[in-house]
Formats: sequence, C-alpha cells, structure tokens
Amino acid sequence: MDSRVSELFGGCCRPGGGPAVGGTLKARGAGGSSGCGGPKGKKKNGRNRGGKANNPPYLPPEAEDGNIEYKLKLVNPSQYRFEHLVTQMKWRLQEGRGEAVYQIGVEDNGLLVGLAEEEMRASLKTLHRMAEKVGADITVLREREVDYDSDMPRKITEVLVRKVPDNQQFLDLRVAVLGNVDSGKSTLLGVLTQGELDNGRGRARLNLFRHLHEIQSGRTSSISFEILGFNSKGEVVNYSDSRTAEEICESSSKMITFIDLAGHHKYLHTTIFGLTSYCPDCALLLVSANTGIAGTTREHLGLALALKVPFFIVVSKVDLCAKTTVERTVRQLERVLKQPGCHKVPMLVTSEDDAVTAAQQFAQSPNVTPIFTLSSVSGESLDLLKVFLNILPPLTNSKEQEELMQQLTEFQVDEIYTVPEVGTVVGGTLSSGICREGDQLVVGPTDDGCFLELRVCSIQRNRSACRVLRAGQAATLALGDFDRALLRKGMVMVSPEMNPTICSVFEAEIVLLFHATTFRRGFQVTVHVGNVRQTAVVEKIHAKFPASHC
Repeated sequence: MDSRVSELFGGCCRPGGGPAVGGTLKARGAGGSSGCGGPKGKKKNGRNRGGKANNPPYLPPEAEDGNIEYKLKLVNPSQYRFEHLVTQMKWRLQEGRGEAVYQIGVEDNGLLVGLAEEEMRASLKTLHRMAEKVGADITVLREREVDYDSDMPRKITEVLVRKVPDNQQFLDLRVAVLGNVDSGKSTLLGVLTQGELDNGRGRARLNLFRHLHEIQSGRTSSISFEILGFNSKGEVVNYSDSRTAEEICESSSKMITFIDLAGHHKYLHTTIFGLTSYCPDCALLLVSANTGIAGTTREHLGLALALKVPFFIVVSKVDLCAKTTVERTVRQLERVLKQPGCHKVPMLVTSEDDAVTAAQQFAQSPNVTPIFTLSSVSGESLDLLKVFLNILPPLTNSKEQEELMQQLTEFQVDEIYTVPEVGTVVGGTLSSGICREGDQLVVGPTDDGCFLELRVCSIQRNRSACRVLRAGQAATLALGDFDRALLRKGMVMVSPEMNPTICSVFEAEIVLLFHATTFRRGFQVTVHVGNVRQTAVVEKIHAKFPASHC
C-alpha cells in the first residue's frame, strides 16, 4: 500500500507487533489504565525485555462522535458500570446507524496496550452481554498481538457490533457500479448476488439483463438493481439455495443495493442519470486487468469526482493475465489517482486484514481509494471484496440523516409502472422527510406547471412490504388508480405544505472540463439535476474564471 496512507492515519499493529499499513509509530510513555475505560493511571517509562525503550504504536485518539469505541478492558464491571457501558453502546450504534466497532485493549488516547488471554476472554464475554442487552450481535473482525512491556503475550481485538435499528427492516447501502464496456460489471454482480462463479463466457450475468438485446449483445443499456445481504454475523445472504428477494431481505441485517450502470459510450446519459438520480452512497469502478484504463473509464472516474461520490476500484479478469500485466494495470491506476485532479491515496488490498482497514479508512477519509484485484471465474480474492462490503459503514452520519428526516417530504420519481390489480406504481428515492402509507402528497410539475393531489396506497423496499419510508431510502410507491399518463420521469412528489413552485430560468456556476466545440451563448446542453434530465439553452455567460478560482 502507499506510504501516504501511513501519514494520514494513526498506527495499528500486525500480528507479531510490526506496524500495519495505515499507521505511523510514535514514541510515547506506556501509560496504563486500571478500569473499564475509566480514569487513566500515571504514565511510566516502559522497557521491553531486551532493555531497550519500547515505542508502542497507537491509533488516533478516540472521537466523541462516530461509531468507534476504545476500551482497555471490560473485566467484571459493577452493575452501575455495566448499565453505563450499555448506554454507551447504544450511542455508538446510533452514530453508526446500526453498526459500531469496538477496539478492546486500547486506551482512550489510542495507545495499543493489549490484554492477556484471560482478560481478553472476560472482556469479550462482557461485550457479548452488553450486545445481548441492546439486541445486537457481535463478530470478531481481527486480533493482533502487541509488543508491550510484559513477559506475557498481549493482544488487541477488533469487534463489529451490529443491530438493525428498531424503526428499520435492515441497514441499507447503495453502490453504483461504473466501468468501461466489457470490463465485467454485470458478471461480477451476478457472481456476488447469485453465489456461483462465472464460466468464463458470461453465464453469471444473464439473470441481470432486462432486455433481449442486452442478452444478445452482452452489454447493459439500462439501469438495473441487484441486492446482496449480510446477516448479523457477517455471513453472505444471496440468491443461492433458491432464495427469493423477500427471503434475502428477511434474513439480512445489512443490504447492499448495487446499481448496475451502462459502460458503453452511447449510453453515457443513462449512466449520468443513474449517478445523479439514485444518490449512491459510493461507487465501484471496475477496470479490466487486460485492457487497463480504456474507453469510458476516465469519463466514469471524472463523473464520480465531479459529483463527489466516494469510490473504490476493482481490477477484474486477473485470471486472463500474467501477474506482471495485473501489476502494470494497478500502477497505471495509482498514477491516475495521484494526479492533481484526483488527489486520492491508492490502497491495494491483498489480505483480509487489509480489507478491514480499507473499509474503515474509506469511511473516515474521502481521499482513500481501496483497490481490489480479483477474478469472477476463479473466485480469486472475491472474499476480500465481501469482507470490505460487510464492514463498510454508512457514509452519512446519524445527525445528517436526522436533519433530512425532519424536513418536508420530497420523493423523486425515477420509474413508472402499471401493475395488474395494484394500479400505477412509481419507483424512486425519498430525498427528504418521511413517507407513510396513506399520506396525501402532490406530484408535478405537469406540462402546464401544476401539481396534482394523490394518495400513497402502499410502499415496497427491495420487493418487501414497508410501512414507513425514511430520507435516503429507495422504494416503489403504489398510487392506486392515479392516471399514469399524467406522470413522467423527473417529477417529484412532495408534501402539500411545501407549496412547490417551478422555474424555467436559473443561474449556475460551471467548470468546463473538456468540450470539442466552443461553449457560448445559444449553446444547447442537457442539464442533470437530481432525477431531472432536461435540455436547456445558454442565455448569457457572465464572466470567466480560471478553474482554480471556481
């Protein structure tokens, strides 16, 4: 991995006491603590068994906010202390929207002290009791030995605590899948969601295509959605064993919704619509190992950067190439990511420990870009991607989510269907507020600029019934006998209290990245704003500034 990662983040230990990727080792007195994360004891100068000064590595100091909690030890706490610890766990779960990470054997200042085997066993037992109290499950992510001032081996343990919030069916994360045509996007999603490896001729992708011409050409031209679940213990839940979508939702505590976008240049407008309309939490950029950065790869990378969508990279088809070819593709990606326009820190993932670190650092810093190298045919390194997706926390914090939910309801209409015995159904994303069955909303604007009244009859998320929809969630809403002819993509359904108005003229600041012709008055463009895709004419250009001033 890149040495710049070490400059960005505090340190951690690999088994054996060596510094792990993403950590700097700094000298500090070996302070101890006698309680369960309580007041710290006096510092003393630690000496190792060889008589040399011991410079233990440490993590960044514990933050008040966020879903990461440090605990030195949790051995036989009193009843009062136990209740306090449970309250603390509830807070961390709320901050992580249902997920929290506990570092056992670490002081609040980040010092990696470690615990002996007996103390660690007792601490994990207490943590398990705490999780049971709040209705959560725990999974040990990794254990690492630390070289500390002791004759006994000492370890720190990283534990994932997961609990589906009471007001949700499961945790939800949306991942847009980008990449050049024939890079293997649909094939990778087929392998992940179906649980079977590809045969090298595209068998895994057949269930993902929506149209006959897609099956015949092997190329995606529309936007499709695929789901991958993880249960509370971190085990994969997918369509293997003949599960239905409803069964996957019922068995999962965390759902990854993949938005499969088109890679061919002539479908670029569809890809842009998918990125702007469906509000993905992050993007997966797929690059073929044998072709490298080719075709629309740079354009898709530029779109993710322009829209400020965090992304990670998967290098596919490594089974078709020599090791030197794969390494050359990775080096090419690293050069592009480090360029001034990107300012990213590439992070090559080669082990399960790297995947855990990558998931945490990816959520904490928008500059970190994990890179995976895998094969959908041989299954090489596929498990590392699954570990990453399982641990990847929500990229928006609970405060932002709460603020969105307190606003008035606004639902973006992206798809329109007619379902027998149900009536008109619209699909899209709730961008703000809360939507419930039976809510009275207004939809528009129509061709004459009006908004029409309607009623939400029922709601479904991932093909499962849902009574309440919250900001940021995607769903389909049944509208009963509302006339489908009055609806079109790009409309919004909003609360009547919003008193929505329309506009046909607006001002915008733009940065012209590249264009083959002159951008001037009278120029016709296609504007993408959220789920709205509309042609427009440039009426006036006020001034020009260098890109550095925009």
